[in-house]
Amino acid sequence: MTGRLVVLGIDPGTATMGYGVVSSVPGGMARLAECGVVRTRATSTFAARLGAVYEGVCELIARHQPDAIAVEGLFHGRNARSALLLGHARGVVLLAAGQAARPVMEISPAEVKRAVTGTGSAGKAQVSAMVTRLLGLATAPSPADASDGVAIALTCLMRMQPRARLGTGMPR
Repeated sequence: MTGRLVVLGIDPGTATMGYGVVSSVPGGMARLAECGVVRTRATSTFAARLGAVYEGVCELIARHQPDAIAVEGLFHGRNARSALLLGHARGVVLLAAGQAARPVMEISPAEVKRAVTGTGSAGKAQVSAMVTRLLGLATAPSPADASDGVAIALTCLMRMQPRARLGTGMPR
């Protein structure tokens, strides 16, 4: 692929959904366009929380018109209730992407860690520090869910443009 690519990375959740929008320009440089979180009200019904996640994703798609949407996949080790809740949030994200006719890339947490830090067992702080360094940011994306969304978007971008150069300090 050539030219500018825009990737929306999503760290799904029903209480807090992290996101990051990363774009590339010709030559493969990556830049952070936006990151943040969509928070839902703890007092809302579960259906209302899923609705808020859906609306947040739809708004991000409309605003950034991403070429692809990357969603963190489920990982083993969570309890069944947490996995089920996360699955609902992922489903809402996949629905929004499908309705917008955007391709979706599901990426495991270990793959995100490996792509960004070089090891699949990196902690959140290490991932955040590398995202900051790779994109040449003055400060780390905050909160951690937003940083995770950016890391997911970066991983997708690296898959789409294997020779992408991240940050200003990386050699050509």
